[in-house]
Amino acid sequence: MRTLPRRPGSRRAARLTGLACAVALLTALVPLVGAGPVRADRRDTSAQCVLPNPSGWTSEGETTDYNQFQRPQGTRTAAMLFVDFPDAPAMEPTDAYYKFLAPAHDLMTQFSAGAVDLSITPVNHWLHMPQDSSSYGFVRGISWPQQALYVKQAGELAAQYVDLSKFDMIYIVPPKNATAITFSPAYVFDPKQPNLIVNGKEMKWGVTLGQDMYFWGPKVLVHETSHTFGLPDLYSFTDSDVHHWVGGFDVMGNINGDAPHHFGWEDWMIGWLADSQVACLNSSGKLSVRLNEVESLGGTKIAVVRTGPTTADVAESRRPYGVDKGLCKSGVVIYQVDSSTISGDGPIRVQDSSPDAPTTTACDEPVDWGAYQPGQSFHDDAAGVTISVAAASSTGDVVTVTKS
Repeated sequence: MRTLPRRPGSRRAARLTGLACAVALLTALVPLVGAGPVRADRRDTSAQCVLPNPSGWTSEGETTDYNQFQRPQGTRTAAMLFVDFPDAPAMEPTDAYYKFLAPAHDLMTQFSAGAVDLSITPVNHWLHMPQDSSSYGFVRGISWPQQALYVKQAGELAAQYVDLSKFDMIYIVPPKNATAITFSPAYVFDPKQPNLIVNGKEMKWGVTLGQDMYFWGPKVLVHETSHTFGLPDLYSFTDSDVHHWVGGFDVMGNINGDAPHHFGWEDWMIGWLADSQVACLNSSGKLSVRLNEVESLGGTKIAVVRTGPTTADVAESRRPYGVDKGLCKSGVVIYQVDSSTISGDGPIRVQDSSPDAPTTTACDEPVDWGAYQPGQSFHDDAAGVTISVAAASSTGDVVTVTKS
C-alpha cells in the first residue's frame, strides 16, 4: 500500500518477550548442527549496524513512532467485521470468510517466532454499509480520508454488536461479489485527521480487505498487519516487474512467493531477533559466523556490514518450506538495505548469486536470481565488502565477511 508521510518519532522499546527471550538464550547455548568451530576475527556491537529512519514513515530504519504504529510484541487483538453494500449484498454466512482468513494467526506466530499472538475475534453479523461499494474509491492511490470514511462507517455499524475499544485493530471483510473493493490496504491513523473513536478510544490500526485476498490468501493479513508495525512494501510501485527487487524472499514483497517470511533484517528491526543474534561488522576487518536458517528458532540469524550512514549489506541463511534444499532459494541470501529509500522504491534489494543464474527453477515460480551456495562470493566493490559462503549444513550456513 502506498502510504502517507508522517512525523518522525522514537523506536524500539522492549526488544523481545516470551518465546523470543528463550530464543535469545538458546543462541548462546546451542551450536549450529553439522558445523565445526568458526573463529570470529572481529565482531562489532550490533548497535553499530543499526540504520536510522530519515523518512519518518514505514521504513527499514530503526526509529518507529509507536504512537502512530503499534508495537509488534505480545497479544495483538483484532475484531473482524463483515460488511456488505446496497449494490453487493452478502449471499452467504460470515463463517466461511473468517475460516478463510483465520490461519493468519498461526502464520504470524511462525513468522514472529512467537513474539506476536494475533488474536482475531469475528463479529458474525453482516453490517449493511450506507453507500454502494463502488463509491468508496478502492483503487491504488486511495486517499486517507476515503479509507477513513469506510472504517468509520463500518465501526459505527458494529457498535450494536461489539465494543471495539477493547481491540487493538479492526479487519473489515466485504463479500465476494463486492468487486469494487479491489485490494487490501492497511489502515494507519493520521494524527492530523479526525479518526474513528469508540468509547473514548481512537481506533488507529486495521486492514480493509478486498478481492485480492482470494489471490494472496491469509498471508495478506500478515503483510498488511506488518505495515501497522512500521514495515514498508518491498515490491515496486512503478516498475512493470513489480517483484524484481526481492522476489518471493519476503512477505512484504511477493506475498505468495515460495520463500514466505520476513527478512532477518526486518525481524531485528521490529524486535523479533535479539541483538545477540546479529553479527555486525562496521569497521574494517574480517568476520566468520555460522548463520542458522531464518525460518527456524535460535542461533545467529544475520551478518550485517555497515556500508554507509543509511546502508548495509546483509547475509542470512534460508531454508524455505517445501523447496528442494539444493535449488533456488535455499542457501545464503544476500541483500542490500537502504533505510533512506521509501516504501515501493526498493529499500531492500536481493543480490544475484551468479551472472548467469537460470531463469527457471524447481521453485513455484520463475526467478532470475537465487541464493548463494558454498564457494560463491558477493562483492560490493564500492563499499569494499566481500561476503563468501564457506560451508553449508542441514540447518544453516557459514559465511566469511570482510570489509577493507
